[in-house]
Amino acid sequence: MNYDVVIIGSGPGGYVCAIRCAQLGMKTALVEKNKTLGGTCLNVGCIPSKALLDSSEHFYRAKMQFAAHGILCDQLRVDFAQMLKRKNEVVAETCKGVAYLMKKNKIEVYTGTGVFRDQNHITVQAEKSELPLVGNAVVIATGSCPAALPFAPFDEERIISSTQALSLPGLPQHLLVIGGGAIGLEIGSVYANLGCKVSVVEMLDSLIPMFDRTLGKELQRSLSKTGIQFYLGHKLTALGKSGNIVHLKAQSADGQEVSLDGDYCLVAIGRKPYSDSLNLDAVGVKKDDKGRIMVNERLETTTRGIYAIGDVVTGPMLAHKASEEGIWVAETLAGQKPPLPNYALIPNVVYTWPEVAAVGASEEQLKQKNIAYRSGSFPFKASGRARASMDGEGFIKVLCDAKSDEILGVHMIGPRVADIIAEAVVAMEYRAAAEDIGRISHAHPTLSEVMREAALAATQNRALHM
Repeated sequence: MNYDVVIIGSGPGGYVCAIRCAQLGMKTALVEKNKTLGGTCLNVGCIPSKALLDSSEHFYRAKMQFAAHGILCDQLRVDFAQMLKRKNEVVAETCKGVAYLMKKNKIEVYTGTGVFRDQNHITVQAEKSELPLVGNAVVIATGSCPAALPFAPFDEERIISSTQALSLPGLPQHLLVIGGGAIGLEIGSVYANLGCKVSVVEMLDSLIPMFDRTLGKELQRSLSKTGIQFYLGHKLTALGKSGNIVHLKAQSADGQEVSLDGDYCLVAIGRKPYSDSLNLDAVGVKKDDKGRIMVNERLETTTRGIYAIGDVVTGPMLAHKASEEGIWVAETLAGQKPPLPNYALIPNVVYTWPEVAAVGASEEQLKQKNIAYRSGSFPFKASGRARASMDGEGFIKVLCDAKSDEILGVHMIGPRVADIIAEAVVAMEYRAAAEDIGRISHAHPTLSEVMREAALAATQNRALHM
């Protein structure tokens, strides 16, 4: 079968790229090795984790806050099997939605592993068959997979990745988590909210180290209230298991050793690009020393006509980053000249509660570059809407240029900041000043008012409600 474009991988990068290609009149094929579309994000990542996070947060609120609202839950308990069932239903419905979009846009979907034969020829290898495809252009969107420890690989039973952690047979008594980044903290939060003992071991001295440090400190304070124990600045020295018990040892910077035993250990030290099955050597597509496919500024690989997007190339491993790249490649293939994605303004989010979101430069980065800036912050506890919903933890911080007042970075921790961050992204895309945000009317009472107050605080300390 001949196509204008063949896309390998149906995650948020691949399926969005396919839709945009079809919208622009290209005959499009989408190749996916799994039986359901949506990639890691929809099947074993973003969507199922958020479903469990919401369920566990409802339980935690019922246990800790509902009485203050006059709602009594005298015999509160967790039906974990039902919680997993609901999660699976959310995933199935979302994946069906992607399949519907493929049919709607007349995109041909092939189930199997896409393998390069030459620059334009792909073989789709299924269990009992092989099907050749020809594409004038090919887009690699195969995503990433969990990174394992070299001395303690996943056994998928007790030493587990995020995939297994989202479908445990029952609630753990003690979940060990290696890694204080987004994945480890989100999954750790699920089980802590449900009453499980959770211990997080992180080699660096701060949680979510890629964010502004103030966010990591505030998040640690908040999550500690749920019972999560943190061992920051601890290097893992040993990990093994005996029977159904996992044994972990770690050492602090001053040489103090800690030993922990749990029934599961989630290894959440990051993800690595997934491209091993593509037979890239046959077409001269090169990878860097971290296994990422090398691309130029047009997202084209070292072989003309073959493109790569998402987790499999350099940059943050975020679903929305992959989607933006997929749209850009599609429009470029159609002969348009779209602006390149502004990678500096792709927001990053951690979906714990409180949520964490950020875009632009952190204070640490501005200091390293010797950029003069002003900082303004405003706490959610001063928001009437946050008080009404008992969501007073956290703050929003706005960083702006000391001379021009242009917003350089926005950092948030608090309720629904994953949604509020969009205002900061729009403002920074249009190079708004902090005063611009401060002069825009925000509905009252809303959580978004905190964004306005933080912007006013950064503009000559003009916050109105502090």
